[in-house]
Amino acid sequence: TWWIRQAITRALIDQTKTIRVPVHMMEFYNRVTKASRELTQELGREPTDEEIAKKLTVPTRKVEEVFRAIQDPIALQTPVGDEDTELEDFIGDKNSPSPYSDAENKEISGYIKKVLGTLTPKEEKVIRMRFGIGVDRDHTLEEVGRHLTITRERVRQIEAKALRKLKHPSRLKALKALVST
Repeated sequence: TWWIRQAITRALIDQTKTIRVPVHMMEFYNRVTKASRELTQELGREPTDEEIAKKLTVPTRKVEEVFRAIQDPIALQTPVGDEDTELEDFIGDKNSPSPYSDAENKEISGYIKKVLGTLTPKEEKVIRMRFGIGVDRDHTLEEVGRHLTITRERVRQIEAKALRKLKHPSRLKALKALVST
């Protein structure tokens, strides 16, 4: 009969939880629960994790671990507050940009593209590579020179000329609009 009881217990443990908890963890949880009930009777209050651990002669960390492992998951559709809001409404994807910052980035990119479009193609390429605009990183004068098959001194001259052009009042107006947004 012991084997039958154990088989039924293990089947229940494996099948009843949304997230499967190992059998040894459930068995330990049952020991912790039993010790907790006994201590509640003795002390007249809920025992602490330390008291349960002392009674079972195990580290406190193991008792804390089992409580974390056994917690039931909460449905994302759980209502929150009085309104028609659910828990999932408050959980944002930290890896994706917010719609606001996405729109802002598109607007900034538009301004930059517009201003850089007033330069010659070579000047635009030099500025983009030197400042890492639309490329993976900032590039050195040497790297830009190798890419465009010109000397780094020539890259420096083109960059200086392009920056002077960008400081012109007609182009500065578009850049000031960018800063004020």
